[in-house]
Amino acid sequence: MLTDLFIKNVAIIDSLHVQFQAGLTVLTGETGAGKSIIIDAVNLVLGERASADLIRTNAEEASVEAVFDLADAPAAAAALVEMGIDCDGELLVKRTLSRAGKNKVFLNGGPSTLTVLAEAARRLVNIYGQHESQTLLKPDNHLELLDDFAGLGELVADYRRFFTAYQDAQVALKRLAEGEREAARKLDLLSFQSEEIARAALIPDEEDSLDQERQLLVHAERLLAASQGGYDLLYGGEGALLGQVRRVLQAVTEISVIDTSLTTIVTSLESGYANLEDAALSLRDYAGHIDADPERLALIDDRLDLIGRLKKKYGASVAEVLAYKAEIDGELTLLTDREGSMVALQQQRDLAEQALREHGVALTQRRQSAAEKLVTAMTSELGQLAMANARFAVQFSLLIEPRPTGWDRVEFMFAPNPGEAEKPLVRIASGGELSRLMLAIKQVHPESDVPTLIFDEVDTGIGGATSAMVGQKLQLVARKQQVLCITHLPQVAACGAHHIRVEKMVMDGRTSTTVKTLGEEDRIRELARMLGGVTITDTSLAHASELINQSRPGLN
Repeated sequence: MLTDLFIKNVAIIDSLHVQFQAGLTVLTGETGAGKSIIIDAVNLVLGERASADLIRTNAEEASVEAVFDLADAPAAAAALVEMGIDCDGELLVKRTLSRAGKNKVFLNGGPSTLTVLAEAARRLVNIYGQHESQTLLKPDNHLELLDDFAGLGELVADYRRFFTAYQDAQVALKRLAEGEREAARKLDLLSFQSEEIARAALIPDEEDSLDQERQLLVHAERLLAASQGGYDLLYGGEGALLGQVRRVLQAVTEISVIDTSLTTIVTSLESGYANLEDAALSLRDYAGHIDADPERLALIDDRLDLIGRLKKKYGASVAEVLAYKAEIDGELTLLTDREGSMVALQQQRDLAEQALREHGVALTQRRQSAAEKLVTAMTSELGQLAMANARFAVQFSLLIEPRPTGWDRVEFMFAPNPGEAEKPLVRIASGGELSRLMLAIKQVHPESDVPTLIFDEVDTGIGGATSAMVGQKLQLVARKQQVLCITHLPQVAACGAHHIRVEKMVMDGRTSTTVKTLGEEDRIRELARMLGGVTITDTSLAHASELINQSRPGLN
């Protein structure tokens, strides 16, 4: 849920910190106090496009920060992790606007983009009201809302698997159906490449072993001279070191009979002599195996050159070259048996299409049945929200080509007044109507993964008992999700578990917006103001107190 909102230099807001809690929070205030600016600020941290016009006069930069607690929103947290956003139970979003055009986005302190922010934000907050990108104003969302209402998640997932198989077969057929000239050209090219790699008879690890052997051949003379010379100095030459050590050993051995303390030295000399003798013999054997073979060196150089040329053309390593050969051999199989491959792929495509159509028909039937129930439920809900004469409908269109979501195009239709034809909801519904439509949808299908809902102008065009009903329905929604509601009606405001008043002040000749979280007494006075106008009387205070008491959950 949204816990904190920090706004700086946005419109008439100088510096503002708003804290929010779980449940239903209502925001009230005089017209023009800045409630809509708070919504604009939220839109900024949701990734909406913005201009420098939002920056406060005489300021060069504006910023909005929002803190989201994800402890009670595991689905949203998991989605953010999948997007690569490390949130660890909390997400801090910061958005800055600059008159110089250097606008920035930060997620948990790290730089990000508007695209990523918008994708993350749709998992966190939905705004219902005069918000151009809200859920109901995107027809593509209508199908998803209907499927959610009908509980068709598994059926849609099954359909999508058949759609993927159908698409794969279509793509393979399209590739195979390339022009004969292109196919022949490709066949010649791939055949040449496959034969070239095959002739090389590559072995996966041979390049390393060839490099090591080449090193020995290139330096054969040096290795021979060093090893043979070492043997001569130690053992084989005149005045060799081992002969001298042996004489020392004999002399010390003789005198150790006289002084037994020399026995340790004798042991050391014997050990050293044995080690030197082993080293000398090893050098002799090593020198005996060194073969300065120019012809073998030339063969290795040619082989490494061939491997290098193949790597430049087909892969960064011998393993990649061999993998490339395996890949093109598969293509060659298709190209050399085009007719057989075409028939097999057509059969595969036809089977996938048949299954796709069968699942699509089943999905459409379930959706149409659910649509009837949704219309009935929505009609009942809208009647309780002062829209009894409005008509809600679900329009189906059959697509020529299937989509990952089915063969259906679904759009919600709406007629707000009697005698009018139903038209696409996105074209004719006002901000207040949209809010109430979404509120009705939340009533008929309250489940949602989005932890925070904001209702703006939900009370437009209603009053009296209807406004109390709107407040009660907001309370129901707020049992499972955080709900923020901007309202002008005391009956709706009375239903809030928390109440924030937005005020406009003039200090030192400048206008600024402030907010105040109201306690019980201040809340009663605010509702009295909303009820009675300029003068707050004992009667209006009593009426306000009564409204709050009547609006407590469980008492209405």
